[in-house]
Amino acid sequence: MAVQQVQHYAWGKMGSNSEVARLLASSDPQARISEDKPYAELWMGSHPRGDAKILDNRISQKTLGQWIAENQDCLGSKVKDTFNGKLPFLFKVLSVETALSIQAHPNKELAEKLHLQAPQHYPDANHKPEMAIALTSFQGLCGFRPIEEIVTFLTKVPEFRFLIGDTAATQLKQSMNSDSQSVASALQSCFSHLMKSEKKVVVEQLNLLVKRISQQVAAGNNMEDIYGELLLQLHQQYPGDIGCFAIYFLNLLALKPGEAMFLEANVPHAYLKGDCVECMACSDNTVRAGLTPKFIDVPTLCEMLSYIPSKDRLFLPTRSLEDPYLSIYDPPVPDFTVMRMEVPGSITEYKVLAVDSASIVLVVQGRVTASSPTAQTPIPLQRGGVLFIGANESVSLKLTAPDDLLMFRACCLL
Repeated sequence: MAVQQVQHYAWGKMGSNSEVARLLASSDPQARISEDKPYAELWMGSHPRGDAKILDNRISQKTLGQWIAENQDCLGSKVKDTFNGKLPFLFKVLSVETALSIQAHPNKELAEKLHLQAPQHYPDANHKPEMAIALTSFQGLCGFRPIEEIVTFLTKVPEFRFLIGDTAATQLKQSMNSDSQSVASALQSCFSHLMKSEKKVVVEQLNLLVKRISQQVAAGNNMEDIYGELLLQLHQQYPGDIGCFAIYFLNLLALKPGEAMFLEANVPHAYLKGDCVECMACSDNTVRAGLTPKFIDVPTLCEMLSYIPSKDRLFLPTRSLEDPYLSIYDPPVPDFTVMRMEVPGSITEYKVLAVDSASIVLVVQGRVTASSPTAQTPIPLQRGGVLFIGANESVSLKLTAPDDLLMFRACCLL
């Protein structure tokens, strides 16, 4: 059993409105939830900024990171050798009330370079692919839209076109029937023009757009063809921020519970609202583009982004052949895989299959007792409970409540 670490970032949902706070409260009777505090992220893993505490007082090590360092075989031999004896992923729950910054994460090569050049902004040399799986309705921006959609916005939103400029806008329209390289080059030119706009001009154009949308909405007109409501919402959260215009460049995704998005290196994205489970490579590197008061590295960002327009960036799980209750989200990176286990309450026993990797299991719904060959006594787990499972270890669960069981498991399948 491990205790997760909570991060109180300003964008998190407040108090018991937050799924993070609710999971914490139901797993720890001692937890006191402050209603005036944001509960943004629950961290499960061994990252130095949020190393999980071990609850079992028979274990001398106080944190998961310390325990893994002294028991590296628990990782599985392949994982141990590939990732130098460290857990390669960080598992989280996020509760988002206001938008996170529009950002991208560098690939390994760029991460190493940025870390050398500016360690104060880029704290490590690792890449940071991420996957978000919705727990509730979840809204996010992810990757560049199809070119024809951006061209339509350049016509319908004159304030947006003003910042891009006629030359870049025309070049983008002309690239529609060209090869992917011409498209990428035209898209980079448009995005760079926006990002390099003078702050004063951005604020002027944004104020004009906000005024125009507000007047139309007040007159009873629907402005959804230019995402009027979303623009007003983002402007209220981040007045005068250049990131408000990014909604015309990036795909808007609305995920239903169980649906996922995968964010590979160099793909621009932002989480806007909702609750999700997130898994990522163990890194803290972020290159920001807007919707933030933090440092924005515009030249690096414009240079590194993947300018590949595409429609839907939903990431679909596969169903397990061995277990009818198991869905597997296996992204094209070695660092992590996430499994979702949804077991009906009518089933009384369930086996968590052994894999050749350490894993972290989170109970989102239901109540069980877990037993395994290495655990001296059965471990009771309920909503918010977290279990660390060593490599090649299977765990038997007895369902102790009639509710359906919903669990997520992060591991590394090499």
